[in-house]
Amino acid sequence: MASEKILGYLDSHRDEHVDQLVEFLKIPSISSQSDHDQDTRRAASFVADELKELGLAVEVVDLGGHPLIYAETEIRPDRKTLLFYGHYDVQPVDPLDLWDTPPFEPRIENGIIYARGACDDKGQVYTHIKALEAYVRQGIELPVNVKFIIEGEEEAGGESIYKYTEQNAEKMACDAIIVSDTALYNETTPGICYSLKGLAYMEIQVTGPAMDLHSGSYGGTVQNPGNALAEIVAKLKDEDGRCLVPGFYDDVLELDQEERDGFAELGYTDEILCKETGASAAFGEKGFTTLERMWARPTCDVNGLLSGYGGEGAKTIIPANAMAKVSMRLVPNQEPEKIAKAFTDYVLSIAPAGVKVEVIDHHGANPVLVPRKSDMMKAGMSALEQGFGAKPVFIREGGSIPIVGTFQKCLKSPVLLLGYGLSTDNIHSPNEKFHLDNFWRGARTSAILMEEAAKQG
Repeated sequence: MASEKILGYLDSHRDEHVDQLVEFLKIPSISSQSDHDQDTRRAASFVADELKELGLAVEVVDLGGHPLIYAETEIRPDRKTLLFYGHYDVQPVDPLDLWDTPPFEPRIENGIIYARGACDDKGQVYTHIKALEAYVRQGIELPVNVKFIIEGEEEAGGESIYKYTEQNAEKMACDAIIVSDTALYNETTPGICYSLKGLAYMEIQVTGPAMDLHSGSYGGTVQNPGNALAEIVAKLKDEDGRCLVPGFYDDVLELDQEERDGFAELGYTDEILCKETGASAAFGEKGFTTLERMWARPTCDVNGLLSGYGGEGAKTIIPANAMAKVSMRLVPNQEPEKIAKAFTDYVLSIAPAGVKVEVIDHHGANPVLVPRKSDMMKAGMSALEQGFGAKPVFIREGGSIPIVGTFQKCLKSPVLLLGYGLSTDNIHSPNEKFHLDNFWRGARTSAILMEEAAKQG
């Protein structure tokens, strides 16, 4: 069988592929920091050059942001087409002092590779490239047409891929879109994600006096922006964890009983949550399990607060300004624009007198729901089971991948969210990591998926 030769190639080239991944991870392609613009271009070139070596037709597209890479094999109309998506850009590394080793000097220890981007998303997207390599180097004809769209702005909310997708839907046409930017269910159980949360990301700016004031001279005479912001934030949720923005839950698509039963069978406990997070106890909206809240209920969270003096010692002032950043993770049927407006109206309605309050809508993303029963979902489940040696389960994801909604809208193709990382891989945090077993199994899964997809329908 072709798959035996393909998998044999992947097994025999494990060390070589890890060495190549290390070189990829050394590139500090932080898309949100302009002093790394040349590094993002180096990372784009790394990917483009490798795809060219594998015989793909490659375009490096510049739409004003970081380079976007589109590549495809020869397209034959008698074959199904898979479009693989990923991103080569990474998050900033702060706080640097919490890293055990430098974030762009990959370290391998006990079968785990530590580096920024190891899991999110360089390691995961690289599995697809290695799977393709196995076919090409073994001289085995691909059972499907393969396309890649790999961007460099995912971590910075860029617009290039959205523009490109909207303008090139016919070129990107496919039978399924493969996204590996999520996680397995746990260390021993693969999962196929069928829903992502959307996002409404807001900022509250509170302005009071024209400058910081002496709290002894002026205390009690003017509204304190820090106090005013604290009052606003305190009214965003009630004591049971339920968001108080009017209409927030109006469009929420409730879980069906099959989903709730499936979640319960996974055996996720509050003890597991506390072990994973270091929190002392679970907390959230009453009436739902922790897993239901994590995967299927909308949230409202303060991401950052800033006001006044936070340095060493004392400085007795009434601050002139205060700021909070707030993210709301949304579930299917909620609309980011509608939620953003409701949030803005509510914050302005509860703002204390004596300060100026401005609400900024930074960006949003639509939630995603993928049908659990389809030919391509069947192919994905089969590939995962063969690649990881365990029966996969259906899972949801509390995070967002904004481009997936655009893919669904423009390409009208099913999306397979095949994540190979773990929820404990510290993505966006110090000491990000990726288990090399999952890197290798991911490459096997991607290779097998091409054969399984060819069999469907």
